[in-house]
Amino acid sequence: MTAAPLRLGVLGLGAVAQAVHLPLLAKRPDLYTIAAVADLSSEVTEVIGDRYGIPPRRRFTNLGDLLDAGGLDAVMILARGSHAPEVRAVFERGLPVFCEKPLAYTLAEVDDLAALGGRILVGYMKQYDPAVIAAERALAEVDDIRSIEATVLHPPGASQLALARVVGPATPLPPGPQEAIDRQLWRDAVGDADESLWRAYRGCLVSSLAHDLSIMRSFGAPPATVEYADIWRQISRHTRRDVGRDRKSFGEHPPSIAATGTLPAGGRYTLAWHYLPDFPAYRETVRVVHGRGTVELTFPSPYLLHAPTELVVTTLDGDAERRVSRRSVTEAFETQLEAFHAYVREGTPPRSGLAEGRADVLTCQQIVAAYAARTGTPVGGEVGRLVKERP
Repeated sequence: MTAAPLRLGVLGLGAVAQAVHLPLLAKRPDLYTIAAVADLSSEVTEVIGDRYGIPPRRRFTNLGDLLDAGGLDAVMILARGSHAPEVRAVFERGLPVFCEKPLAYTLAEVDDLAALGGRILVGYMKQYDPAVIAAERALAEVDDIRSIEATVLHPPGASQLALARVVGPATPLPPGPQEAIDRQLWRDAVGDADESLWRAYRGCLVSSLAHDLSIMRSFGAPPATVEYADIWRQISRHTRRDVGRDRKSFGEHPPSIAATGTLPAGGRYTLAWHYLPDFPAYRETVRVVHGRGTVELTFPSPYLLHAPTELVVTTLDGDAERRVSRRSVTEAFETQLEAFHAYVREGTPPRSGLAEGRADVLTCQQIVAAYAARTGTPVGGEVGRLVKERP
């Protein structure tokens, strides 16, 4: 017998909701009913409510009202910032959570959630990509991974989202409680470190490069150590001309980040993340080198639904090189939604829950700690404690 659709409440109606999750939820009435929506902007809530036929009485501007209205089987959290407070509120109602990353900015937040014992799937959709799953199979018998190299070339978000025609509020929202929460988490995570370092940690590491950490975990080879890390900015003459002479505006661009270290079985990894303001398209590559060949993944922009991830597996075939290429238009975000439904209705464990999310937060903090220790950059909070623990 087919399991009943989940009555889903959706918190946060921004870019990822409009470009990805809501269209996919709407096309899978066998799995989901969008039962209620909430966003800080009442204007956006009304537009999206009309678009997806949500009754006016099921449109809200905060999570508390959405939960109080009842009639939900699960909640999807897509709002900005650390999601730990929202996850806690949903856990306290006994409902399961689909949580987009970042799960949290600090280990303490995750530990607090773990004490509640709720059900959660952390939204690392690349773990559900058919190409990643096929790569897992190709590496299942490999016991000598020599290296994993992951590189992200990240253009501005607007260039990736143009096709989605994302709707935003006509005027900026006034400062809300999130501002104070973010500032406290800044101190808890990195102490009195300057804003550029906090933004690199918050915006580039736990919100983006964490996807590559999840892929490494899928391969059974997460980082064991972080031996070296660097964080730097480099502004081209072209970009300098565009932003003018105000050097403060240069700091608005996210930095480049690099990290290297060891894998559990003794291999090495290299991570690189670059924000490229003039780059034409998002590009992400993950390359695994082992004793008998290579496994290479090339990801498109996550906002291009059904754009295939390419997998190339290279091995020896007699005296020749054998290259097998695989491309699938099965959408990873949709497969992830199928997994969440199976988790809630059938108890099928997700690929990433609280423990896996915590491991990724820790690795991101270790990257910042390695950079701070090497450069003498002042840091405090949880990262500061990691600096003191480094050999």
